[in-house]
Amino acid sequence: MLKLSRMIDYGVVILSQMSNRREELTTAPELAEATGLPSPMVSKVMKSLARSDLVVSHRGVRGGYSLSRGPEDISVAAIVEALEGPVALTACVEASDAHCRVESLCPIRGGWEKVNGAIREALEAVSLADLLYSGFDNVGELGTESPTETRGQA
Repeated sequence: MLKLSRMIDYGVVILSQMSNRREELTTAPELAEATGLPSPMVSKVMKSLARSDLVVSHRGVRGGYSLSRGPEDISVAAIVEALEGPVALTACVEASDAHCRVESLCPIRGGWEKVNGAIREALEAVSLADLLYSGFDNVGELGTESPTETRGQA
């Protein structure tokens, strides 16, 4: 089974919460309380997100974290890479830091690169905003457009 890690899931939840409060700085304990996630895990996720420049850390008494850019400019691929490293399905893809022991004998050596690339492209094509607003697909029926419908319009 191909499955994203709990860390990635938590990262998306935390970034989603931050997107709802874009104009405010927020702390790891505040995010833990708002999301129901364990405080140590939130702190760990925030450090990784800050190292990858998805969030900005503000020091001081009134410090906290803010998004480095809008949710429409944060891809799922960027979140995955910030929290787990490069997208690498097997040890034999270029992005992998593992080494395959049977690479020289493998009849499909390099074949996984096509699959890995397709998954990477799919993750790159979906933004945090797409995840946030995917539940609004039918809101237009109520007379209100979803943010994803208005994003491309001037």
